[in-house]
Amino acid sequence: MNLDWGIIWDSRDALLQGAAMTIMLTVVTMALAVPGGMVLALMRLSSNRLANGVAVAIVEFFRNLPLILVIYWAFYVMPMALDVQFSAVTTALVALVLNVSAYNSETFRAGINSIRKGQMEAALAMGMSRRQAMFKVLIPQAGRRILPVLASTWISLFKDTSLVSVIAVSELAYASMQVRAQSFRVLEMLTAMAVIYWLMGYPQAKLVDWIHRKYGVKE
Repeated sequence: MNLDWGIIWDSRDALLQGAAMTIMLTVVTMALAVPGGMVLALMRLSSNRLANGVAVAIVEFFRNLPLILVIYWAFYVMPMALDVQFSAVTTALVALVLNVSAYNSETFRAGINSIRKGQMEAALAMGMSRRQAMFKVLIPQAGRRILPVLASTWISLFKDTSLVSVIAVSELAYASMQVRAQSFRVLEMLTAMAVIYWLMGYPQAKLVDWIHRKYGVKE
């Protein structure tokens, strides 16, 4: 087998740009999916039947579809249904945010529901409104409980961004596959892609382990 590892160095610009796009997609998705998940969680906890029903429909729809199908749907169906054409990057972000928001909403809801009911009753007894009690008492306590789960979601999302390569978003997986197709260096490029993902992901995984140790709640 004739290997040419020099192709990795020759393609460093494309690989680094792809890695930067992967990081950008992850950061922007979480920046939007955290408040999105919070809104959906509060809607599901709301006594308003309409708000609750809408949130349930959104969460159950996107949580039970494969992410790659959501990406295809956003790229091919949404433009036809809404007569709006988005760029590949925007489409990828829409699909990722919808998918991750659905999961985050359940994380937030579980965190809020894990707080003892006496906390809410005590806050109401002190004269707080239900809204004040939610934002000043329940959500801050729930934040500590859900932080480790959100950190794990981040790691999962970081790897799942590779799926947007199917709609030609130039993140790391797409850039690697493009170089592979042009150079026919399959083993070298797949190895380079794996190493870059590992080098970016391992420190994040160790940070998540630390967050679990420091902030994990044990009843």
